[in-house]
Amino acid sequence: MSNTNVKEKLMLRNVWRNGNHFALLPEGKRYIPALLAAIDNARESILFEQYLTESGRLADKFIDALTRAAGRGIHVQVLLDGYGAKGLEKGDRKRLTQAGVALRFFNPLSLGHLNSKLTRDHRKLVLVDGRVAFTGGFCLTDDFLDKWYDVAVRIEGPVVNDWAALFAQLWSSSLTQGNDKKPKAQETMLDETIEPFEQGMRGRVIWGRGRRYQAIRNSLQQRIATATQRVWVYTPYFLPTISLRQRLIAAAHRGVDVRLLVAGEKHDHPSVRYAGQRFYGQLLRAGVRIHEYQPSFTHAKFCLVDDWSTIGSCNFDHWSLRWNLEANQEVEDSRFAADVAALFAKNLKASQEVCPQTWAQRPWSQRAREHALGIVNSWATLLR
Repeated sequence: MSNTNVKEKLMLRNVWRNGNHFALLPEGKRYIPALLAAIDNARESILFEQYLTESGRLADKFIDALTRAAGRGIHVQVLLDGYGAKGLEKGDRKRLTQAGVALRFFNPLSLGHLNSKLTRDHRKLVLVDGRVAFTGGFCLTDDFLDKWYDVAVRIEGPVVNDWAALFAQLWSSSLTQGNDKKPKAQETMLDETIEPFEQGMRGRVIWGRGRRYQAIRNSLQQRIATATQRVWVYTPYFLPTISLRQRLIAAAHRGVDVRLLVAGEKHDHPSVRYAGQRFYGQLLRAGVRIHEYQPSFTHAKFCLVDDWSTIGSCNFDHWSLRWNLEANQEVEDSRFAADVAALFAKNLKASQEVCPQTWAQRPWSQRAREHALGIVNSWATLLR
């Protein structure tokens, strides 16, 4: 496809498309085999985008699959974040490039202005043959093999083209660097022949670019503002903006079932958990129900508002909204909403609800910790 046509595709921001099919893949034991199988079954192309990538058992599985694909003549493009991939050893990078994989890094670390280096590509995408895509919160570190809980979604239908166009935009960005020489690596794997599914689902790709473009945040807040039945938010890093808190509280006051499912004591960044807890009291008093997941650290992020859902890389926290490149799949379909609701309900059973009365009586030392870490977080993100 010509660069002109690619640009025209990219101008169609946040377009709703009918005739798609979406399938939830909760837990690594489901989405990891599905991702690897899709790569192994590729016939033409693979687009692979990832934030956190560290050498280890899980990275080996995907590097092996990607290099096998390249060895079969499949065109493979891998786009990693320059900071998130700092744990990927040189030997693993060499394995990819020597196999013929086109490898690039977004915003590599170097000397320069701090603000420009804080912008990270936090998106996750695997797109095969221009026909099937996967997104979610998954990363390539060994924690996702057996320690952390996460969720992915399998995507088919016309909306896959929008994921391909989004990938192409960043691949050719001036902030993306690589040593690939293949002309084809500059192109986008768009498939104009994708036919919509009969009785398919309505969906759209939506993305954010830090404070410069906050479509993901705005979309969620608009949905919450008009919710009539439920607002269920699942996030590992609960650091909501003022505007999001206000909408959650307003929805609860309208009688909407507002619930938060967040990470519990088994957290990869305990200080973030404590900083977010300073908002519990205000929300609990408004009637928002808060649940903390117990079995393990939960890295999943998705929201369900009535029959609308959003799932992808965005944590809806200050840091993601201030700095990161994020991308989510939105779905407006009662069938998919039922699947999301069932998953949410299942994880509620493995969570502990925060009791408003008990929370109000927590010790002063805990309150002081929440306040101090909240100030540090607000200062660091510069987004109150």
